[in-house]
Amino acid sequence: MKKVVSVEGVTKVFKGKKAVDDVSFIINSGESVAILGPNGAGKSTTILMMLGLLQPTTGNVQLFNDTPSNRKVREKIGAMLQEVSIIDALKVKEVIQLFRSYYPHPLSFEELVSLTGLKEGDLKKRADKLSGGQKRRLSFALALAGNPDLLFLDEPTVGMDIHSRSSFWKTIQALKEKGKTIIFCTHYLQEADDMADRIILFHKGNIIADGSTVDIKRKVSKQTVSFLGNHHYVAALKSQPFVSNVHIQDERIVVTTDNTDQILSYLFDKKLNVKDIRVEQGRLDDVFEQLTLTEVDVVETINGAM
Repeated sequence: MKKVVSVEGVTKVFKGKKAVDDVSFIINSGESVAILGPNGAGKSTTILMMLGLLQPTTGNVQLFNDTPSNRKVREKIGAMLQEVSIIDALKVKEVIQLFRSYYPHPLSFEELVSLTGLKEGDLKKRADKLSGGQKRRLSFALALAGNPDLLFLDEPTVGMDIHSRSSFWKTIQALKEKGKTIIFCTHYLQEADDMADRIILFHKGNIIADGSTVDIKRKVSKQTVSFLGNHHYVAALKSQPFVSNVHIQDERIVVTTDNTDQILSYLFDKKLNVKDIRVEQGRLDDVFEQLTLTEVDVVETINGAM
């Protein structure tokens, strides 16, 4: 696959403190990547360095095999950041048209309005009269103005209501299907679980996990197999080396494990009389909790699994 982003040995120091510490990763064309981590983990700083808005203290960042500041590179990217300054004196329509003029092959005005859900009334307002949600939609329109191949989204749905968030991610899904490369940060972990092909987990300036959502959840969090059956099976299940815990919940036997395949093999090999078997991967919320509460254990778990 074609390499779109290359971050190699990047460190960023502010006032003697490392905000990002020797980070390296590659993102290929068409990937949808969620950069996650608690506040202060280094996510936004890394995005700003990828955009060329901050310079690394050490290390190298390239987009499309060139520096982020290169004009040809900038024409291929779009960014929707948390804090955006907009020319307040202009109407929304005028701001969009101005941004379109900066690019050689912009999306049409009509397509931008359709993709972002801006209403006719919104377009006639001055930018400083917009609500929080309307400002986010305008910011999205400006990020898409140049028809970018690579799109950066930093907490894109903050300030949006449920309907607007749903509409936003449907648009992102449509862009993914067109082959766009998407990099986003979000505190709504379900968004990352639903939309990302890959997750990069940051903590204290370091990357502690990098992989698909399924792999991340498998490596860092436990999985469960639950079923209906005789509760006398609990004692035997607890004695198995691949079982972490067994409990009864709503009449179901729930087995926590690192390896659901072994649990299923055990049930069938022993010909246990069970039914309604359900296998559940760990939730991304569980991964995030383990990340922030038990950093040392998480790092050891990940290193041991790789």
